[in-house]
Amino acid sequence: MGHPSMGARTNKVHDYHASVPMLARSDLRGVADLASALAPPPDDPGPVRAVREIVAEVRERGDAALRDLTERFDGCRVGDLRVPTTDVAGALDGLASDVLESLEYAHGEIAAYHAAQRTGGFTLDRDGVRLTERVVPVARAGCYAPGGRAAYPSTVLMTAVPARIAGVDEVALCVPPGPDGTVPPVTLAAAALAGVDAVYRVGGAQAVAAMAYGTETIPAVDVIVGPGNVYVALAKREVAGIVGIDGFAGPSEIAILADETADPRWVAADLLAQAEHGPGGAALVLTWHDAVADAVERALGELLADAPQRAEIEATLGATGRVVLVDDVDAARAAIDILAPEHLELVCSDAEKLADDIRNAGAIFVGNYAPAALGDYLAGVNHVLPTARTARFASALRVDTFCKHVHVVEVDQPAFARVAPAVVTLAGVEGLVEHARSVTIRQEWKT
Repeated sequence: MGHPSMGARTNKVHDYHASVPMLARSDLRGVADLASALAPPPDDPGPVRAVREIVAEVRERGDAALRDLTERFDGCRVGDLRVPTTDVAGALDGLASDVLESLEYAHGEIAAYHAAQRTGGFTLDRDGVRLTERVVPVARAGCYAPGGRAAYPSTVLMTAVPARIAGVDEVALCVPPGPDGTVPPVTLAAAALAGVDAVYRVGGAQAVAAMAYGTETIPAVDVIVGPGNVYVALAKREVAGIVGIDGFAGPSEIAILADETADPRWVAADLLAQAEHGPGGAALVLTWHDAVADAVERALGELLADAPQRAEIEATLGATGRVVLVDDVDAARAAIDILAPEHLELVCSDAEKLADDIRNAGAIFVGNYAPAALGDYLAGVNHVLPTARTARFASALRVDTFCKHVHVVEVDQPAFARVAPAVVTLAGVEGLVEHARSVTIRQEWKT
């Protein structure tokens, strides 16, 4: 969602600590053209240029470029880009019991949900013409898990588990290394639990380029999936067509529709949870009640007082936090479909009914007890979701992301005789003489 230019902004001053970031307010009550009022800002060309330079460098120089770029962006010089398989397998043994149990629980829920997506294609017989759609997994998939700011074992599970359920032959994982050149043990443990074949300590746009084109150490893949910062997301867009991608999964976003039934502290906590992901994302509240907006902002101030990452969260909310005031629930629904948020929470009356009316959202969390954090970890649904308004046409990562649909056509002789004249006619209309002859030449058996 970025920094939507939402018409007039009125920031109100409250009586709590002055350092609390004020959520920008956009009063769109009475605005007929919500689409214009909620229009996104122009794209920043800077990151696009930087990503293209990185991709070109990796494509040209391979491993050497990866080592140089890792030193430049991650602050460490790595020798062997691949993490030894013994380190990955042994990481499970070193986990605290509660962490291991939680990972195993999350793995089970994620696997159960994605197993339900698995399909085996279909066959349709129509008077001698048999049409079969085969669902075939790709041979090699590349997963990306963010790093640097924190470890994300949950993303390892979210990307690798559906790849394994799809039947992918080889699953590779790229993770940015820490300053000491290592990958966090909990990330390696998740990779072992999910059945990842190879872990590489390289991140950013350079990791995406390496998986797309291949280097001396990292074989090229067929599909690249996983979330990341704007550079990772743009790099996936750059190599789309060379490989398949899951979509534009960039900085995290949340929109919360809240009415007078919502607990403002819970709404504030969910805003903080998304802002905790770091810069570039968006945190938005939609409501038609001034009192709700005021209460959420007061609660933000209270919860931020003891937040360990207060400065970073304040910076994110200060840049992209926003309250949008609309006329009513219908206007809120229309605004949501324009914004197409990654995460959408419905904390309002008739939330279940409203969820059925929303067209554009990556994932919808319904009611007071479904915070987006559940989906991030272990509800079972995937947390790799479309961002930057791409939920208008894109979907969450799923088993089908790792599959191709191959069409198989079988025709017996009587059926061929029945359909041949129509094919010849249509080929003639299009002026494709040889198409027609490829059919008529087979009709000679009748003479």
